[in-house]
Amino acid sequence: MSPHKGLWELRSDLPGGRTARVFFCFAEGFLVPLHGFIKKTQKTPDRELRLALQRMKGD
Repeated sequence: MSPHKGLWELRSDLPGGRTARVFFCFAEGFLVPLHGFIKKTQKTPDRELRLALQRMKGD
């Protein structure tokens, strides 16, 4: 779960120490995927989070 209201995160571990992440929200009863990426470091890059938030707001 994300600290940003309405933004959710799905995580899946991949081989090689990588992690797949998908940010999504719910709109009118539908799950709406916003942004997916492969993470290679512990911290989620700010640009990935900003992009998901921007898409969630419809910008």
